[in-house]
Amino acid sequence: MPKKLLLSIAFFLLFVFFSHAQGVTERSAENPFALIHLERHQFKFNFLSPGFTYEFALFKNVTASTSVGLGAATYEEGYALGLVLNNRARYYYNFNSRLRKGKNVAGNSGNYLSAAQAIFFSQLRLSTNIEGPSDFNIGFYGVVHGIQRTYPKGFNFTAEIGAGYYKGDGVFSGYGPLINLNFGWVATKRKSRKPTFD
Repeated sequence: MPKKLLLSIAFFLLFVFFSHAQGVTERSAENPFALIHLERHQFKFNFLSPGFTYEFALFKNVTASTSVGLGAATYEEGYALGLVLNNRARYYYNFNSRLRKGKNVAGNSGNYLSAAQAIFFSQLRLSTNIEGPSDFNIGFYGVVHGIQRTYPKGFNFTAEIGAGYYKGDGVFSGYGPLINLNFGWVATKRKSRKPTFD
């Protein structure tokens, strides 16, 4: 198993352990810094980029997510298309303004800034025009701005745009954009939201 895959899995498991060790709870008078609007756990099936996403709450307005699906690395050296492992640490910044306007925040419906990582493995690649050995891997490290909306029946829309560094393993590295657009369905139960303001 590639070292990058093992590191990504270890990173994800540490996030899960840390979130449960902290006893993630809803905000109260006794715990003013706990979750307000976030879903504790959210599992989504992606249709546009076939795969799945698991997102879980860490702190107030902060989640970690991981997903597996079809994706493309596009940077100075060319492109690589195939299955990709995406990891995000998301900070949602507009829940309260959405609630003041009477808009939905269930299913983590909000805008966010995120540290992003994506790993494109040679074993899962479908197509490429990058020159190099057949077994090269690419890792993306950067930041994205995202929008996520979950509708009452569970349908979900996510769009991300950002930029970062594509680190080649066996090929040249370089800088490039990251664009992610997805439609899916949230399989986990969502909280009902009553307007509350900070």
